[in-house]
Amino acid sequence: MALALRALDVRTDCHVAAVSRLYRTPPWGKTDQSFFYNSCAAVDTTLSPEALLDVCLGIERDMKRVRIERWGPRTIDIDILTYGDLERAEPLLEIPHPRMTERGFVLMPLADFGADLVVSGRKVADWLSEADVQGIEVADESRDWWKPA
Repeated sequence: MALALRALDVRTDCHVAAVSRLYRTPPWGKTDQSFFYNSCAAVDTTLSPEALLDVCLGIERDMKRVRIERWGPRTIDIDILTYGDLERAEPLLEIPHPRMTERGFVLMPLADFGADLVVSGRKVADWLSEADVQGIEVADESRDWWKPA
């Protein structure tokens, strides 16, 4: 994740503006696998949502992401959760992310810097208050965990 964030941040059309703490989370969907690490970042960009998605998918490919099974093990998974106030339902990109408000492993890191962000008519903090966060733990308290030493 640190490499992915740095790959975005070095681009002239993207700037990583905020990053959550790093979280260790139990597997979701397919539970017979290792824990995952999750984080969220706010990225300022001049790219369109589709162009940003292409960049993110390119970073995943560069990091050897292979899509074998849904919710299965993977090296990295980059999702676009929101894009300003935009709401869009396209086959390849739905904004806001269609299941983000149901997932504690998304809402918990997002609340680190975006608790007041309104998604689907409610603040992230409000969604989080109703989400299942059992087993989610902070793996790194620092917001700079992604920056080179």
